[in-house]
Amino acid sequence: MKIAFASEENKGLESRMAYHFGRCPYYVFVEVENGQIKSVETKRNPYFNSHAPRVVPKFIASQGVKVIIAGGMGPRAIDWFNRLSVQPITGVSGVVRDVLNDYLAGKLADAEPCDEHREGGRRGGYYGLY
Repeated sequence: MKIAFASEENKGLESRMAYHFGRCPYYVFVEVENGQIKSVETKRNPYFNSHAPRVVPKFIASQGVKVIIAGGMGPRAIDWFNRLSVQPITGVSGVVRDVLNDYLAGKLADAEPCDEHREGGRRGGYYGLY
């Protein structure tokens, strides 16, 4: 199973998790089989500077990902991931390795929209267009 992590850094498993999946500079892709890490690959977010609705969920799904984990995510993105059969998980922080271990131990819950999207708010000029 392939898992994607929204990341602030290009440091593989030692990368810091990003608050928002669509505006993160990197994604760390981890292939896990029988609870063991098979591969780790970091890719730049091709839509880091700007993106149209749905393009980031489609990009993540095109990588063969079954789970996306991020600090935060808007309700439309959560809906798109669900439509694409990618399980979204939010509300995490720390480094990818620790978050992966929590996921594998069954400690992470499903996605909840982040407050800025739930309240229809605006943060740093970002309107959450997914």
